[in-house]
Amino acid sequence: MPKPMFSDAFRYPEGSTKDFTFSCYLIKHGDDYMVWDAGLPGTEAPRIVDQLAQLGLTPLNIRFLGVSHYHFDHIGQAADFGVSTLLIGAEDFAAVRQGARLPDNSTTSGLRLAPWIVGGGKVELLSQDHDVFGDGTVRVLRLPGHTPGHRALLVALPRRGNVLLSGDLYHFPENRHFREVPAFNTDRAQTQASMQRFEEIATRLNAQVIIQHEPGDVAKLPVFPNAAE
Repeated sequence: MPKPMFSDAFRYPEGSTKDFTFSCYLIKHGDDYMVWDAGLPGTEAPRIVDQLAQLGLTPLNIRFLGVSHYHFDHIGQAADFGVSTLLIGAEDFAAVRQGARLPDNSTTSGLRLAPWIVGGGKVELLSQDHDVFGDGTVRVLRLPGHTPGHRALLVALPRRGNVLLSGDLYHFPENRHFREVPAFNTDRAQTQASMQRFEEIATRLNAQVIIQHEPGDVAKLPVFPNAAE
């Protein structure tokens, strides 16, 4: 994937490329399940529902679908989970309904969120941090800037400890190191404030950070269908 757009300070030379991982996550909480981010469309990537089937699960088993933000590579298969309660930043949901622009300047398709926009599906519009199961083990964190309602996810695992899934706050390790802001982010100041908060949380909770598009970070977790504990 070309990199120049990923720094508005012109860090990356024209024509440079880097491999991306488009990752999604399944979280088990007692008898409940949550999917975090819904990846690329099923025509461009493995189908999440097929992967869930390896565990004997269907979309009917997924109580919550949480999305970090509205970009197509995070909601590509969202409509497969129309029976789930959608957790999304209120600002992002509003942006999709108003035809928000994607990084390539195309208009994001509300069809990927149609079960909740026009289909009457259950949706929780998040304005602040959100404790998903009410016990502090899974928290959706408000970290705007990449998009108006961008979120990350904090998961407390019994053995591994705290894990922070970045959403698209960062795309590469060097983004994190240099606090680089992509040129297509909706708000630079919000992004940098969110980065500061994210790093404070990571330090204070001794959390393992997983940059969701970074292959090396994703490889720190067990390969599906194995689970981090």
